[in-house]
Amino acid sequence: MKFTKSLIKGKLIKRYKRFFSDVKINKDIVTAHCPNTGSMKGLLDQDNEVYLMPNNDPKRKLKFGLEIIKTRKNLVGINTHMANKIVHHGLKNNLIKELKNNDLIKPEVFFNKETRFDFLLEKKNKKTFIEVKNVTLFRNTDTAEFPDAITSRGSKHLLALIDAINKGYSSYLLFLVQIQNMKYFKIAKDIDEEYYKNYLIARKAGVKFIAYRCNISSKEIYIDKKLEIIDE
Repeated sequence: MKFTKSLIKGKLIKRYKRFFSDVKINKDIVTAHCPNTGSMKGLLDQDNEVYLMPNNDPKRKLKFGLEIIKTRKNLVGINTHMANKIVHHGLKNNLIKELKNNDLIKPEVFFNKETRFDFLLEKKNKKTFIEVKNVTLFRNTDTAEFPDAITSRGSKHLLALIDAINKGYSSYLLFLVQIQNMKYFKIAKDIDEEYYKNYLIARKAGVKFIAYRCNISSKEIYIDKKLEIIDE
């Protein structure tokens, strides 16, 4: 999936108020929109190399959006709004081997009044719900982790995926690792023990967990490789 415009390289100064980031481009300092309201743990060191998407929409106050941060020699896609677009591209192009050759791919489908899953797939007479979690945390050189902060919403989605199984659907949770060079994925149980407990419950109930790494450059991001999920 190619970026619609050429990204501009800069150096991170700081991210603040969740939605804003100051970036140095050559000798100028610009304020860019930060499309990630999470903790972005481990990504926000000053002088990290970043890549910005320019925009010329007169209705938007900020003329740049933060897309990629380079930290510890790895590019990391931080735009959470891109995650479902990347997965949709992967589903349409059969890049996710467990979820190939679907008759229908329907984004953002309500399961009940309170819960909407990211995708509903239909293949012959089988219906599958998919929830996508964007992953940007890594604390060693080859292992991505989720979550990077306590996520009660994440636990709610796990329980809803179990409920979907009980109602006759197949359920998947896809961890989309927008980090270069990762080989493994694991749940960060030291960050959110409750989420880890619900992950184990969901796995036992039949929810299928898969993790896929993205290939990332300043020109495109797409699903590249399945990662082994490890338990520690």
